[in-house]
Amino acid sequence: MAQLILNHLSKDFGSGRPAVADVSLTLRRQGFLALLGPSGCGKTTVLRMIAGFEQPSEGSIFYGERRLSDAERALPPEKRNMAMVFQSYALWPHMTVAENVGYPLKVRGISGAGWRKLVGEALSLIKLTEFAERRPAELSGGQRQRVALARCLVTQPDVVLLDEPLANLDQHLRKAMEETFRAFHERSGATMLYVTHDQAEAMALATDVAVMSQGRLLQVAPPAEIYARPEGRVVGGLIGRGSILRLRVPEVGERQLDWPLLRTSLGARGDAGDGGQADVLVRPEQVHRGTDGIPMRVVSCVFEGERFALSLSLPDGQQLKAYSSVAVVEGTLVPFVVSGGWRL
Repeated sequence: MAQLILNHLSKDFGSGRPAVADVSLTLRRQGFLALLGPSGCGKTTVLRMIAGFEQPSEGSIFYGERRLSDAERALPPEKRNMAMVFQSYALWPHMTVAENVGYPLKVRGISGAGWRKLVGEALSLIKLTEFAERRPAELSGGQRQRVALARCLVTQPDVVLLDEPLANLDQHLRKAMEETFRAFHERSGATMLYVTHDQAEAMALATDVAVMSQGRLLQVAPPAEIYARPEGRVVGGLIGRGSILRLRVPEVGERQLDWPLLRTSLGARGDAGDGGQADVLVRPEQVHRGTDGIPMRVVSCVFEGERFALSLSLPDGQQLKAYSSVAVVEGTLVPFVVSGGWRL
């Protein structure tokens, strides 16, 4: 089973700092990997090198045993059997939906009954069969994105590359399109690489998440693992909502910390415990009101619909996020228990 392999991949545009620096990554066949990171971290440059729009400065890209690119040579995009979905949809305005979807087939010399069959199957998958004769201007943003997906599907690509495809949609449409992407992945059997700066999208869609920062790959893991056990302060800050506290905790032992250990560190003024200073990630769902907890001052209480989001001040002045099912008066001292934390 062929895999997409990035081997020590780097790209330098001559600005003094590489846009991508020594990235090694394997996308398993039929996997769905989200490449996550802030703007300017190099994730789109990685995508463009895989697609063949940029050539690596160093390193190589393989699909199975087939070399796609290295610093000396690169296979043209049209010979890689890949498809790309852009943030802007990139649909031809003068063509109908069916013509847009079938354009890659036309380029490959497929016409007639074969063309109609493949286009019909692709439109059926995204549930836009009845829109075949409409033009892109007559469609909503979500429908245009589905047409772009169908255009990918029609050529039966080995790899589908998605460059922030939901960035132009409102929140309601994003949720609906997430379901479309999941169905598309399950039915097409393609390997998918999804570039995004939105960690909620990455966690909801992907089977694996790769986190980038400043051109470097920091961690690759399934969503649940990267949420519970992030590697380092940058990944911990990017994934989920949480607080990174500077606490004195034991330098050895499990990185998962429990309440008895945290009680001492959280209740004192930075000199508690018998270890050194460490970064500790605490998720809001790990913070609960409890009579045996540590008094914390409620800095803010914001209603979010199904719950209240609290900002708490610890005895040493550090801030901690928490959730509550009821409103809590700002400025009051309330005892809270921290059931767990992760030493970064």
